[in-house]
Amino acid sequence: MMQRFGDWLAGHNLPSPPELSEAGIAAAIAFAALLLGWLAGRKIGPRVAELWMRDVDHGPLFSGRICEVLRHGVATLLLGIVLAAWPWHPLAALGLGFATGAAAAMFAIAVLRGLNLPRSVAWSAAAIAFAAILSHAIGGFDATRETLERVGIDIGQRRLTLLSLLSIAVTVLLLFAGVRLFNRILTQWIAGARGFDPTQKLLFQKLAAIAAVVVAFFVGIDLLGIDLTAFAVFSGAFGLAIGFGLQKTIGNLIAGIILLMDRSIKPGDVIVVGDSFGWVNKIGVRAVSVVTRDGKEHLIPNEILMTQEVENWSYTDRNVRVRIAVTVSYDCDLKLAQELMLRAAKESPRALNDPPTNVRLSAFGESGVEHEILTWISDPESGVGNVKSDVLNRLWVMFQENGIALALPQREVRITERRGD
Repeated sequence: MMQRFGDWLAGHNLPSPPELSEAGIAAAIAFAALLLGWLAGRKIGPRVAELWMRDVDHGPLFSGRICEVLRHGVATLLLGIVLAAWPWHPLAALGLGFATGAAAAMFAIAVLRGLNLPRSVAWSAAAIAFAAILSHAIGGFDATRETLERVGIDIGQRRLTLLSLLSIAVTVLLLFAGVRLFNRILTQWIAGARGFDPTQKLLFQKLAAIAAVVVAFFVGIDLLGIDLTAFAVFSGAFGLAIGFGLQKTIGNLIAGIILLMDRSIKPGDVIVVGDSFGWVNKIGVRAVSVVTRDGKEHLIPNEILMTQEVENWSYTDRNVRVRIAVTVSYDCDLKLAQELMLRAAKESPRALNDPPTNVRLSAFGESGVEHEILTWISDPESGVGNVKSDVLNRLWVMFQENGIALALPQREVRITERRGD
């Protein structure tokens, strides 16, 4: 084809009538393919977008680009079929190749931008796709490949060329985009699966993500034709260095998987680790995200949760007992004071009826009669201090209305006269 295209350029000032007719037919077919792609994006695209957002992905993936992806994808598919179905003359092949390359470039931009990849990466991939399809259409793909093969450097017994670098870049980009799309779809599918609790779903999502990366790595090695036996010694030394350097990282990864498997700590649990108190937002590959009542997010390495003492308030039961200390005066009506304490705790919105609230007399203190209000809540992630504050505020009003006095510190001071000699 490239020879025919060159001969046509060298020996013809104007195309022959049959070639013009064929070029016109090719242009009409290309226009029809582009029109069908536009209709697919306009008519079918909104329905596909609705199904995608409802059943596949609820996040920002391909947000607002489903119609664009469908439009350029259909046009690229139809133009590719037309281009390969007939031995077109150079002029018609040039037009079809240009249209197919442009549609493929727009399709690549829509897909890669929909996967939230940088704009520079998307446009670079689009340029490569356009150049490859156009050169293939006019028969210049082999010549382009030979040119890229000639530009390179020798490294030992191997030669690194522009073509190999380009192949590596395209392969890595496609595998990265495929893994990202696969992980997002699989994550949504697992999240919507029935019969699994949130911890099991998160575990399956993490294992599936690791498996996808491993499979993509070996697929990339196979596509690029890399012989791993040639790097046996180097990879062994490199792996040993990585093992020492990433010891903590691998340990945190394994610890995170163990935490998900034994379900000792789950997303939504309220835990206390050292000075950090809050609810578990998510369990990541390296660390657990714990959100405190102040809105601060603490990232605690997974290994710490495996090796140190952790207080889990919702391990087997989400109910947490709140202790509220109250000291009343010795002169007050003790029975009435205890009834008011019980009533104030029961009227708190977050207090549970089962287990019931209790009031206990704990000690006869120096300043007054010490009591302890014991009430239960089922949402410890919402905080404990605000429950105490609510009960004490209610109790203060009730004590004021019923003449119950709180205990005041009492000290007896004795003054003695010291006589001199």
